Amino acid sequence: MMNVENRFCQVSGVKVHLRQGGQGRPLLFLHGAGGVAGWTPFFQQLAPGAQVWAPDHPGFGLSDDPSWIKHMPDLAMFYLDFLDQLAPEEGFDVVGHSIGGWLAAEIAVRNSRHVRSLTLMCSAGLRVPGTPMGDIFIWNDEEAARHLVFDPALRAARLAAQPSDEEADILVRNKFSFAKLAWHPRLFNPDLQKWLHRIQVPTQLIWGDHDGLFPLAYAHHWHQQLPASALHIVPECGHSPINEKPAETAALIHSFIAQNAA
Repeated sequence: MMNVENRFCQVSGVKVHLRQGGQGRPLLFLHGAGGVAGWTPFFQQLAPGAQVWAPDHPGFGLSDDPSWIKHMPDLAMFYLDFLDQLAPEEGFDVVGHSIGGWLAAEIAVRNSRHVRSLTLMCSAGLRVPGTPMGDIFIWNDEEAARHLVFDPALRAARLAAQPSDEEADILVRNKFSFAKLAWHPRLFNPDLQKWLHRIQVPTQLIWGDHDGLFPLAYAHHWHQQLPASALHIVPECGHSPINEKPAETAALIHSFIAQNAA
């Protein structure tokens, strides 16, 4: 089993829980609304070619929840402090899933000094007029599983999972922090799109072809706003390629990073 370090670091007075493992180019993973469920098969697939950093965002997991982080732009500014303090000299390949993809874009439009490349997966952050996104805040567990997970076996496993008391507390904490960041406006920042031209680093988009939260129209809209980006549609996959297709998704990330290594 790979040696994975769990540690805490202080950034701008906030205690952040951080997982690190693997060898290679530094890669910063920014998680979605559900947080980070330990060292996952996706991280295991990434780690042979990347030094993976997977923090819990403030308000999620085991990290502090400072009252002054009120919305996604605040979280982006916090992560700029995180990068200034902790980023290795060569910077990070930044990978973000769902609200983590939104966060990655908010960081990059402000300052990409520590960002070598971006991978945005099934990303929140934009709205497509005429194509409604799913409303994850009103779905019950069965509806969420049906809209987010393509594979019936994984869907059933998600519904059957029985978290421990500690895990249940973290899930509730994550839901509150998710709502704080994305309740209104629902899962997007109306000011983000006009600044996407500031993203000058190599960027790829990865999307599940059966994403019931952000339909494929959202993948194509992001691609139109970032015309130099690469777009990869993952077949037979819902909102979470990192969970449904970890090997294929990690391979796309490794290939993209290798292509843009210079």
